[in-house]
Amino acid sequence: MGVLNVTPDSFHDGGRHFDPADACAHVDALLADGADLIDIGGESTRPGSVPVSAGEQLRRIEPAIEWATKRGAVISIDTASPEVAERALALGAHVINDVSCLADPSLARVTARGNGVLIVMHSREPMSVLTGYSQYPESAYSDVAVDVLAEWRRARDRAVAQGMSAADVWLDPGIGFAKNARQSFELLQRLGHFTHEGVPVVVGPSRKSFISAVGAAPSDERLGGTIAACLHAVDRGAHVLRVHDVRAVRQALDVSRAARDAREVAHAG
Repeated sequence: MGVLNVTPDSFHDGGRHFDPADACAHVDALLADGADLIDIGGESTRPGSVPVSAGEQLRRIEPAIEWATKRGAVISIDTASPEVAERALALGAHVINDVSCLADPSLARVTARGNGVLIVMHSREPMSVLTGYSQYPESAYSDVAVDVLAEWRRARDRAVAQGMSAADVWLDPGIGFAKNARQSFELLQRLGHFTHEGVPVVVGPSRKSFISAVGAAPSDERLGGTIAACLHAVDRGAHVLRVHDVRAVRQALDVSRAARDAREVAHAG
């Protein structure tokens, strides 16, 4: 899943694709790099970000959706707004990527009505009230994997009550959202705890601040950590990776897979 933030203020690539022509060009680049899905968002979800109206989100993302549809892309829309989701699905989007843990259940209703898939990412507070990157109390979870799954299941049940099929509600444990760095690393280590729900597990470690816990680095210098986290996540059962750097991550996955296959052939021989 390749990231396309049509925003002026996202934590890593804010402003880079804000112009409609730049956004459409990035759609082409992501597809050329091997993205299977393109996740288009018109509202930053960095800590402390200010909510963006549905109308402004749509103004930002509609040109990219229309272009991606013409290019035959599978489109995901990063939004918690039912109005944005409904319009995006009508324009040809296939997936709604909700980072609010279904704070508004009507988001599920419009997704079901539009025959879309709903990714429910675990989070707690709105991004506007979170003041720091990878800062969250250790005492907030008794067991981070157990608590995250329980809270995600409650959100999934709310989605099903609004008409979603349980099979179309995908699981994202929310690396970096309402978690400190240690909690994010523990979720990566324990991804197997989430793979028994019978739905794809989505992981978004790309360029996030938890990577700096092993060595301070700005987001532009976190590609190596992103790749390591992605390989680790796939090894533990992740089905979808949400990343900014599609070409580099895909190359790493291909090399890892080739090495594994060669080892299995050698053992079989």
